[in-house]
Order: sequence, then C-alpha cells, then structure tokens
Amino acid sequence: MEEARDMDQAGTLREMTRKKGNGSHRKVISITSGKGGVGKTNVVVNLAFALTRLGKRVLVLDADLGLANIDVLLGVKPQYHLGHVLTGQKLLSEIILEGPGGILILPASSGIEEFSSLDETQRLQLLAQMDLMEEQIDLMLIDTAPGISPNVVYFNLVAEEIVVVSSPEPTSIIDAYALIKVLSLNYSEKHFNLLVNVASSAQEAQEVFRNLTTVAERFMDVSIDYLGYILKDDKVPKAVRQQRPVTELYPDSLASRCFMDLARKVSLLPDRPQPKGGIQFFWRHLWEERLRAKVGAK
Repeated sequence: MEEARDMDQAGTLREMTRKKGNGSHRKVISITSGKGGVGKTNVVVNLAFALTRLGKRVLVLDADLGLANIDVLLGVKPQYHLGHVLTGQKLLSEIILEGPGGILILPASSGIEEFSSLDETQRLQLLAQMDLMEEQIDLMLIDTAPGISPNVVYFNLVAEEIVVVSSPEPTSIIDAYALIKVLSLNYSEKHFNLLVNVASSAQEAQEVFRNLTTVAERFMDVSIDYLGYILKDDKVPKAVRQQRPVTELYPDSLASRCFMDLARKVSLLPDRPQPKGGIQFFWRHLWEERLRAKVGAK
C-alpha cells in the first residue's frame, strides 16, 4: 500500500514537470572527480564567480555531504541546510546564502537523505519553492563529493552536464576514468566533459585529454568533450587563504583568465536533444532514485 502511494506521488510530480517543461529550463551541471585533492570545489567556486561576471545568475548546491567546503572557500557560515527545509523548519529562500558576485549557495548537508521520507504535500510544497527559485537563476552547479559513492552517482545522474575534473597526475587520471566507467557501464551515461585542473601548460592538459578519451572511447560507448584547462597558479592558494575566489581577488591572473574561458564555454553549452537537467527534473529524479533505494531495501 505504501509503495503504491509513493509511486502515485511520483506520477503527480512527473505531471507537474511535464506541464512546466514546455518552456526553457535552467541547466544543472555537476562538477565531479574520481578522487579528492584535484581542486574540484575551487573550480566550482571560481566558475560560479566567473559566470556571474558574464551576467549569469548562479546557484551552487554544496552536495559534498559530510565534508562541505564551499562555505569555507567563500568565507560564509551556513546556519541551516536543506534538511531544515525538508522538515518544514525553514523555507528554501531562508537557507540560501549569498556569496561574492551574488553567487547563491544552497547547503545540502544531510538533507538529501531525508528527501524520500516526505509526504506528497511536503514534496509539492518543495517543488513550488523550487519553481520560485528557478525564476531567479540561470543555472545550477552541483559540487559533488569525489569518488563513486551512491550520492556521487545520484547527483551526476540528475545533471544535464557532467564535468569531470582531473589533474595531470596519473592517479587522478585513472580515478577519472574509473568514475566515467561506472557512470557509463552501470548507469548508461553517454556524455561527459573533461576539465584538467592545475595544468603546467595547455599541451600537458591536451595530452591528459587525449590519453583519457582514447582509452574511454575505445572500451565504452561514450563521448567526452574537452572543456579546457586551468593553469597552475600561485595566486590560487593565496586566494584560498583569504577565503575568496581567485577570479575576484586576482582577475588578471593566469588561473582567472582560464576560469573566464571556462565560463564562456559553459555558458554556450547547447541543450541536449532530451534534456535531463532542469531544476524540476533534478528534484523529481532525485526523489525517485531515493524511492527506488528505499523500496529495494525492503
């Protein structure tokens, strides 16, 4: 009985999405990596700031559950997280923080885990709040945890674009390949974007891309687009220590110029023939994934 009711609620959410989906959608982009230590969160922060310089309204979902760093890098201190919204203690608008350049930050914390336990009224109320937010942003960036945990998989599956961040280190490249392999073979993801961070040169970054794509496209049915590189720059750790984006503090630095190039490429990414990354899709699909996990555990 409970399972049937849950699936009926899923149908209600799908219908809401279809009705709203006739217009344009806000792109959802996951920024992910096969291992920690590649500067993924720093990429999210600086890409978000660079996009605001291009006139984009950006929401960052801090989804590195248990080890959130967005607030540290931006010098903001969240008091509340998504869990407070899901339990009715706060409105979505009340937990969102504003960072440099007008970046909007949505702290997830452990709230995602509670999503499958909401009743229909609570889910529809949350979607109504997301509707209001969707009108205020142009795109959402998801800062996932590194690796291939279930949460990482979920957040990548609900994004329209997946950006895999790798450094030139062999272990980072191997782990990036492993992440792509899991998402491709186990979950039928076909399209990825690669960004090479802390590269010594454009040539080094292009070599990383060639090596990774040659192997991946030989053994998997995937396509990998090259989003470019971020050059190694001593201004980046200086900005981190000051808890500000390097793109804000040192706009003429090597890294900042790379981030602006990246932002221009991201802002021009085309919609997929069957877009799967609108804000409404994000919440509906995330709930359905959680529901499947809950039903499967019974």
